[in-house]
Amino acid sequence: MSNFYEERATMIAAGDLQEFVPFGRDHCKHHPNALNLQLRQLQPASELWSSDGAAGLVGSLQEVTIHEKQKESWQLRKGVSEIGEEVDYDEELYVAGNMVIWSKGSKSQALAVYKAFTVDSPVQQALWCDFIISQDKSEKAYSSDEVEKCICILQSSCINMHSIEGKDYIASLPFQVANVWPTKYGLLFERSSSTHEVPPGPPREPLPTMFSMLHPLDEITPLVCKSGSLFGSSRVQYVVDHAMKIVFLNTDPSIIMTYDTVQCLHSVWALRRVKTEEENVVLKFSEQGGTPQNVASSSSLTAHLRSLSKGDSPVASPFQNYSSIHSQSRSTSSPSLHSRSPSISNMAALSRAHSPALGVHSFSGVQRFNLSSHNQSPKRHSISHSPNSNSNGSFLAPETEPIVPELCIDHLWTETITNIREKNSQASKVFITSDLCGQKFLCFLVESELQLRCVKFQESNDKTQLIFGSITNIHAKDAAPVEKIDTMLVLEGSGNLVLYTGVVRVGKVFIPGLPAPSLTMSATMPRPSTPLDSVGTPKPLSKLLGSLDEVVLFSPVPELRDSSKLHDSFYNEDCTFQQLGTYIHSIRDPVRNRVTLELSNGSMVRITIPEIATSELVQTCLQAIKFILPKEIAVQMLVKWYSVHSAPGGPSYHSEWNLFVTCLMNMMGYNTDRLAWTRNFDFEGSLSPVIAPKKARPSETGSDDDWEYLLNSDYHQNVESHLLNRSLCLSPLEVSQMKDEDFSQNLILDSSTLLFTHIPAIFFVLHLVYEELKLNTLMGEGIRSLVGLLVQLARDLKLEPYVDHYYRDYPTLVRTTGQVCTIDQGQTGFMHHPSFFTSEPPSIYQWVSSCLKGEGMPPYPYLPGICERSRLVVLVCITYLVYVLSSDVPSGTETEEEDDGMNDMNQEVMSLIWSEDLRVQDVRRLLQSAHPVRVNVVQYPELSDHEFIEEKENRLLQLCQRTMALPVGRGMFTLFSYHPVPTEPLPIPKLNLTGRAPPRNTTVDLNSGNIDVPPNMTSWASFHNGVAAGLKIAPASQIDSAWIVYNKPKHAELANEYAGFLMALGLNGHLTKLATLNIHDYLTKGHEMTSIGLLLGVSAAKLGTMDMSITRLLSIHIPALLPPTSTELDVPHNVQVAAVVGIGLVYQGTAHRHTAEVLLAEIGRPPGPEMEYCTDRESYSLAAGLALGMVCLGHGSNLIGMSDLNVPEQLYQYMVGGHRRFQAGMHREKHKSPSYQIKEGDTINVDVTCPGATLALAMIYLKTNNRSIADWLRAPDTMYLLDFVKPEFLLLRTLARCLILWDDILPNSKWVDSNVPQIIRENSISLSEIELPCSEDLNLETLSQAHVYIIAGACLSLGFRFAGSENLSAFNCLHKFAKDFMTYLSAPNASVTGPYNLETCLSVVLLSLAMVMAGSGNLKVLQLCRFLHMKTGGEMNYGFHLAHHMALGLLFLGGGRYSLSTSNSSIAALLCALYPHFPAHSTDNRYHLQALRHLYVLAAEPRLLVPVDVDTNMPCYALLEVTYKGTQWYEQTKEELMAPTLLPELHLLKQIKVKGPRYWELLIDLSKGTQHLKSILSKDGVLYVKLRAGQLSYKEDPMGWQSLLAQTVANRNSEARAFKPETISAFTSDPALLSFAEYFCKPTVNMGQKQEILDLFSSVLYECVTQETPEMLPAYIAMDQAMRRLGRREMSETSELWQIKLVLEFFSSRSHQERLQNHPKRGLFMNSEFLPVVKCTIDNTLDQWLQAGGDMCVHAYLSGQPFEESQLSMLACFLVYHSVPAPWHLPSIGLEGSTSFAELLFKFKQLKMPVRALLRLAPLLLGSPQPMVM
Repeated sequence: MSNFYEERATMIAAGDLQEFVPFGRDHCKHHPNALNLQLRQLQPASELWSSDGAAGLVGSLQEVTIHEKQKESWQLRKGVSEIGEEVDYDEELYVAGNMVIWSKGSKSQALAVYKAFTVDSPVQQALWCDFIISQDKSEKAYSSDEVEKCICILQSSCINMHSIEGKDYIASLPFQVANVWPTKYGLLFERSSSTHEVPPGPPREPLPTMFSMLHPLDEITPLVCKSGSLFGSSRVQYVVDHAMKIVFLNTDPSIIMTYDTVQCLHSVWALRRVKTEEENVVLKFSEQGGTPQNVASSSSLTAHLRSLSKGDSPVASPFQNYSSIHSQSRSTSSPSLHSRSPSISNMAALSRAHSPALGVHSFSGVQRFNLSSHNQSPKRHSISHSPNSNSNGSFLAPETEPIVPELCIDHLWTETITNIREKNSQASKVFITSDLCGQKFLCFLVESELQLRCVKFQESNDKTQLIFGSITNIHAKDAAPVEKIDTMLVLEGSGNLVLYTGVVRVGKVFIPGLPAPSLTMSATMPRPSTPLDSVGTPKPLSKLLGSLDEVVLFSPVPELRDSSKLHDSFYNEDCTFQQLGTYIHSIRDPVRNRVTLELSNGSMVRITIPEIATSELVQTCLQAIKFILPKEIAVQMLVKWYSVHSAPGGPSYHSEWNLFVTCLMNMMGYNTDRLAWTRNFDFEGSLSPVIAPKKARPSETGSDDDWEYLLNSDYHQNVESHLLNRSLCLSPLEVSQMKDEDFSQNLILDSSTLLFTHIPAIFFVLHLVYEELKLNTLMGEGIRSLVGLLVQLARDLKLEPYVDHYYRDYPTLVRTTGQVCTIDQGQTGFMHHPSFFTSEPPSIYQWVSSCLKGEGMPPYPYLPGICERSRLVVLVCITYLVYVLSSDVPSGTETEEEDDGMNDMNQEVMSLIWSEDLRVQDVRRLLQSAHPVRVNVVQYPELSDHEFIEEKENRLLQLCQRTMALPVGRGMFTLFSYHPVPTEPLPIPKLNLTGRAPPRNTTVDLNSGNIDVPPNMTSWASFHNGVAAGLKIAPASQIDSAWIVYNKPKHAELANEYAGFLMALGLNGHLTKLATLNIHDYLTKGHEMTSIGLLLGVSAAKLGTMDMSITRLLSIHIPALLPPTSTELDVPHNVQVAAVVGIGLVYQGTAHRHTAEVLLAEIGRPPGPEMEYCTDRESYSLAAGLALGMVCLGHGSNLIGMSDLNVPEQLYQYMVGGHRRFQAGMHREKHKSPSYQIKEGDTINVDVTCPGATLALAMIYLKTNNRSIADWLRAPDTMYLLDFVKPEFLLLRTLARCLILWDDILPNSKWVDSNVPQIIRENSISLSEIELPCSEDLNLETLSQAHVYIIAGACLSLGFRFAGSENLSAFNCLHKFAKDFMTYLSAPNASVTGPYNLETCLSVVLLSLAMVMAGSGNLKVLQLCRFLHMKTGGEMNYGFHLAHHMALGLLFLGGGRYSLSTSNSSIAALLCALYPHFPAHSTDNRYHLQALRHLYVLAAEPRLLVPVDVDTNMPCYALLEVTYKGTQWYEQTKEELMAPTLLPELHLLKQIKVKGPRYWELLIDLSKGTQHLKSILSKDGVLYVKLRAGQLSYKEDPMGWQSLLAQTVANRNSEARAFKPETISAFTSDPALLSFAEYFCKPTVNMGQKQEILDLFSSVLYECVTQETPEMLPAYIAMDQAMRRLGRREMSETSELWQIKLVLEFFSSRSHQERLQNHPKRGLFMNSEFLPVVKCTIDNTLDQWLQAGGDMCVHAYLSGQPFEESQLSMLACFLVYHSVPAPWHLPSIGLEGSTSFAELLFKFKQLKMPVRALLRLAPLLLGSPQPMVM
C-alpha cells in the first residue's frame, strides 16, 4: 500500500476531466445539406458556390449515405480575438464530407457555431490561414501589415477562401494537391505525385512539387529551394524532388520540416521570400553563365505549363489525367476557368490587381496555368501538331513571361544518418516546445521506432538565422506540447503519461478516474468515480470509460494510427492492463494547457494540465529566481516545485505560498520540519513526500502530538487572545513548550542541496521583488508573507542591515530575535555571492529620498520584466530632476542677444497672442543676421586643405546671400516697436557675414583673398539693415532734427546704413522734422545711397501733399522736369529712379496734369545719344509707370483735363508695342538724334516699357471694374500671340486685370484657374502630370511658363484683395497652390518650365499667403517659410531669399500688432514693395530699385486690440463680439473673438463689444465714425477692461470652473467649510467627486466629534476642485488617516510614513523651491497650507513619544540592547521619519566623548542625517538627562 502512496505522490494531477466530442460532429447531423433542396435554395450565396457547375442533383443523390461512410477530421487552436486582447478558449474546425464547421467555446461558455460552410465536392482539407494584404513585397513589410484572416477549404479541383470580413475567393488548382499548409506569407501546396509522370526525351525536367500562393488573388507560383552543397556553394533551383514530403510547417519562426522518403532523413528549412538574385538564377536571366543543359531546363517549366495551356501536350502528365477525368463532368461554362473574374469574387477583393505594376505577373495567370481541355472548341488541335512540337523552340513563344517564384526554402539542418534506419521512419507528429527556461526544442515523433526526437535550437545573436544543436531521443508512443506552461506530454510505450520540460522529466501525470497503467487488476481504484463537469449532461465515469463487455460506440473515428501495431510485442508485458479495456491510445489537439486523450475504446477525454503557480506572489518570486539562476539549475528547481505543487490532492489556493516557502527552503538545505517558523504552516492535506521523503504515512487515529501541535500553532494564539475568551473567563492553557530540545540546538543547513550555493543571489532578487511589491498597494498581503522568508534568510546570512531594514518597514512582523540556522563556516566559501550583491539593502524609498535631497546615489538594481514599477519610479525621478535643473538654469546666451535688433518687442502681448508655442523665438532665430552662420562642409579625402578652405568659403558665400536678405524681413517683424532714448544713438545691429565651421568652431571669412567676392556686395544689405533699425522707431516717439543728425556715423563705411536709417525715418513720418538745411547738406555730399534714402524718405513723409519745396528738391534729380535749357546735371541713375517714385508719392492721387504728362513720356524715354539712360532703363521705365499710376491712382476714366493725352491708349501701346508716336511738348529737342549705341528704330521697345505701363493701367483703373480696359490685359489665347509676350509679363497682366476687376476676385482655386486661357489649360503640363503632351506646332516651354506665371499673377491679386483679412478660403486656396509649386519643383519635368520660373512663382504665392495672413503668425505659413529658409545654394539666389523672408516678416508684421490695409494707397505701396521680379544678386537694381521694397510700411496699419486690466495694468484675455456690416457677399453677421486679436479692416465693421460675464461690458459703435477706435489702435491698441467681482481672468481659469466656485465660496473662512455640496455639480460631473461631497461633506444633526473631519474633507474637496487636481483627493485623505493612526500609535507598517516623508522632502527640495521662484503661479498638486500641518502633527506625536519614555527605547536601539516589544512600532516610525542611521554606522564616527552639539553636528555630517533629527538625538548621545525637543 505504501508503495502505491509513493507512486502517487510523484505524480502530477491533471484537472478538469471532461468527455470530449468534436462539436462539429453533432452539428453536422442537423446542418442542412444537399438533400434538403428547398432549404438549399434559401441558403446564402456564400454557401452555394459550385465548384462543379453541373454536379447538380445526381451528385447530391449519390451522397445520400454520406453520414454512414464519411471520414471526419478536426483541429483545435487557441482562440484568436479580433481586437487582439488575451482570450482563453478553443476554436474547432471540423470537416466531414462536404461540410466545414468552425466553432468556438470554452470552459465558461458553451461551444457555438461561428461559421459553417457547405461545398459541392468532398472537402479534402480545411485550415486557417492569414493572408497579408500589403502591396509591398519586401520582408520588412511583414511585421506591420494588416492581415486578412481566412479559412481555406481544399477540394479536389479548387480551393475556396473565406475571410472573416466576408470576402470570398475561389482559386482553381492546376494540379492535384496532396496537402496544403498555412505559412506566415500565405498558402503552400504540395502537388501529389503520380506514377506515370515520366518525361520522354532528355530536354525535359520534372515539374516542381511545391507551390505557394500569397493571396487568393495572386498566382500560384513554384517554390525555390536553396541547399548548401558540400563545397559551400549553394545551389538554387525549383523544388522538384518527389521524395521530399512536408511533415511540419511553423509560422514563427518560419520553418518547414521535410522527410526524404528515399534517404529516410528529416530536414529543416527556413521559409522566406525569394531574393531577386535567386529569382534571376531560377529564371535564367543570366543566360551567359548557364550550360546548354541548364538553359534547356530553365525554359522547360514554362514550356511545359504552356504546352498544357495550348491544349495538346506531348507529355503524359498528371495534368492530362486530371483534365480528362474532370472535363466530362463539367459544363462548358465552368466558373473556375474565370475564377479570378469579379463575377465570383467580391469586387472589393480585387484591390491586388488594380495597380498596373502588379498586373504584369498576374494578368496572364489563367491562360498560363489553367488547362485548356475545358475549352471544347473544334480548333483545339490545330496548333501544335507541327513536327517539332517536342522541342523547346516551339514553346518559347513571346506571348507570356515566365512565372516568377515568390517563396524560397533555405536549408538549415538535416538529421545525421544512422546505420539501422527503418524504411518508414517518417515523423507522424512534429511540434516546437520550449522548456521552463525558454530554450526551444523541435520535437518529432517517429512512430515506427517509438521515439520522440528532440532537437534544441536557438536564434543567432543577430536574429537572422536559427542554429540547431544536438538531438535527444525520448521513448514515446505519442506526445504533445503544453505551451502555456512550457512543457510537453509524452505517452510512453507502457501507457504512462509523463510530463517533460524540454528533455527533463518532470513526473507522471495522474488522471483521476483513469486507472494508472502500472497497476494490476487487484489494485483498488484510486478514487470513487465522480461526475464529469462536461458541457453536456454529466455521465458517470464508469459509463464513459466503458468496461470489457460494454463499449460506448460513437460514430467511428478514423483510425489515425495503424491499429495492427497495438498488438506488437511491445505491449505484451502489460497484458493485464490491456484487459481493462481502456488505456490511452494517443494524444491530440493541445491548446494552451488543455489536451485531448484518445482512449482505446474510441472515446476521448479532455484534461487540463495544472499551471506552474496560481498566486501572483509565487509567480513573481519564481520568475525572479529563474532569472538569476543558471539555466540547468533553474529547470531542476522549477521541476521540483512543479511536482510538489501539482501533486494529486495538493494544496488549495491560499496555502500555495506556504508550500512554496517550504519547498524553496528545503532546496536551500533547511529542515523545515524543525524550523519553528515554517513548522506552523497549516497545510490542508499532507506534505508531499518529495519534500519530506522520510515522513511515514500518518496513522488514521490521532495522537497526543496532534494536540501539542494545535496548541503551538498560530491559530491557537489567535483564538486565545479573542475577546470571547475574556468575556467567558476562560483561563489560558498551559502550553508545554513543545520539544524544547528541538530548538535549543542550532539547526545546520545541508550544503549538498540544489540551491545552497545560490542562497545570496536568491535572497537578493527576492529582496528586489519585495521593494517592487511595496509600490503596488494591492500586494500588501503578499509583502507580509515575503518578509518572513526574507528575515529568516537575512539572519542566517548574518546580514544585519537587511534585518534592520525589514524591521523599520514592518516593525510588528519582525521580532528582534528569532531562531537562527547556522551555516557551516566551511561551507560559506562555496556560496556564490553575485557581483551585484550589496551589503546595504537597496530601498526604493531611500533612493527617491536621496534624489530629492540632491545627494549622490548608486544606481538602483533592476530585474527586467519583474521590477517594472521600480524602473518607472526611478525614471520619473531622474527625468523630473533633470528637467527642473535644465529648465531653470539661466541661459548663457543673453549677452550675445543684445545686438540682434529684436530685443525691444512687447513680450507680454506676444505671449498672450501665441501662448501655445515658441513660434516667436523661432522667427527671431530665422531673422537674426548678427551672429556667424554655421558652415557645414565635409572634407572628402581627395580634397587638399587649401581646396577645403576654398570650399568652405564658397559655401559661406552662398549662405551670405541669405544673410544679406534677412534685414528687410527683420524690419517688418520689429516695425514700430521701440521708443528711442533721445540721449543715446539708435543701436544698429551689425550685419555679420562671417561663418563658423564645426567641429572646432573655426572662423570662416570672405576677406581672406582665397575666392573672388563681388565688389560692393554688401552695400545694399547695409542699407536694408539701416532701414530695419530705423523702422523700429514708433511714429509716436519724441525725436527731433538734432537727434537725427546726432546719429550720423563717424565712419564712412557706415554711410549706407545711415542712408537706410534716413529712409526709415521718412517712412515713419519723423523726417519732416529734419531741417531743410540738413537735407541740403546730405544731398550735396553726392553719396548715392544717402540721396536715394533721403529722397524716398522725404517723399513718403509728404505723401499726397503736392508740397512745393519737396517737388523742387525732386525735380533737380529728374532731367525731364527741368526746363529744356537748364544745364545737364550728372545725376546717378538710381537716384533718378528714386526721385521719379518720389514724385509719384508726393502727388499720389492728385491727377496732376503736368506731372502725369511728363511721367507718361518718361515710360518710353529713348536712350540718349551720349549713352545716357542706357543702363538699367527697365527700372527707370517701371518707376515712371508706378509714379504715373500713383498720380492718377484709381481715377479711371474721370481723368479731368487729360483727355487729349490719351493716357490709356498710350499705355496700351507701351504694353503691346508699335510705332513710336511723335514726341510732343518741350522735350522734343532732346530726343531728335538717336543713340549712337542702341538701335531701336522707331518702334517701342516693349521689353522696357511693358511692366511700367501695365502697372500704371492697373493703378489708374484700380477697383473700377472697367471691363474694356481689363480685356486689353487678358492673356493671349493663341500660340502665335503667346510667342510675342514674355511669360513674366503675363504675371503682371493677370495681376493688373484682376486688380481692375476687383469685385470679381473669388477666394477659390476654380477662380484662379479661370484666368488661364483655354489653349494653355488644354496643352500645358499640369502641375502634376508626368507625361508630356506631344504636338508639333505648340511650344511646350512657352505654354508651361505662361501657365505658371498666370497662376502666380492670379494668386498675387488674391493676396491684394484679401490682404490682412485672414480669410480662410483665400488662405486654403493659396496654401494649396504653394504646396503644388513645391511639389512641382521636385517633379521630373520641372526643367521644361525652368526652376527659376518656378521659384519666382513659388515666392509670389508665398508673399500672397503672407499678405492674407499678415500679422497673424499663422503656423502653416511659418512652416513653409522655415522650410524655404533652409534651402540654400542652387537656384536660390539673393532675390528669392529676400522674398521668402519678406513673407516671414509680413506674417509677423510689427510683432503681430500690424496688418495690411486694402485702401488704394496701400495697394499702390504694396505694388512697389512686392514687385514680382526679384534681384538676382545683392547689387542688382536693373529691373526694380531695391529701396522700394520698404514701401510696404505705407500699407501697414495698427489693428491689434489689447485688453488691459485696469486694476493690475497687465494685458489680459477678453471676449469680443464683432459685428460686420452687410455687403453684397454676406449678410450682417456677428463673430466672437478672444482678444488680444487683430481686428478686421474697420470700414467693414459696425460695432465692437467686450462681452461678459467676466468683464464689464463695453461698446464701441463704428457707425458714427472710426476715429475713436483708430486713436485707440494707434496708441498700442490698449483697451482698458475691468473684471467683475468674484471672477477670475481667462489666464488663471481658462475653463471657467474656478470662477463658478468662487461665486459660491467667496473666500476661505469658517463659512467656507459649510459650503453646500450641491454647488460642486456646477463645475464637475465626476460621479466620484459628487458622491464624496454628498456622503462626506454634508453636515448632519449632532455631529459632535466628526465636525472636524467634515471640515477637513470639505476644505480638501474645495482645494482639489479649485486647483483642478481631483486625483489628489485620495492622497489627502490617506495622509490624514496615516497621521491619525500614528497619533493613536497604531502604525504597524511604515510605508505610509515613508510616503509622507517623501512628499515633504519633495516640497522642501531645492529644485522645487527654485521652480516656485521662477514660476510663482504654476499650480501645485498639494495645498501649501496642508503640508506644514502634516509635518507639525507628526513631529508633535513623535516628540510626545520621546518624552514618554521613548528616549530610553531609542538609546537601547542605538547601543544594541534589547527593549520592550510594545515600543517596536513607534521606534520604527521614529527611525524612519528622522532618518536615524543604523547602530553599526555609529561606532565608525566615534560618538563617545562628544561634549557639544557642534561636535556631533560635525561627526554626523557624513551620515547625511538632518539637523532637526540630530537635535532630538543629541540629549541621548551627549548623555544629558533633558531631551531637547524643538
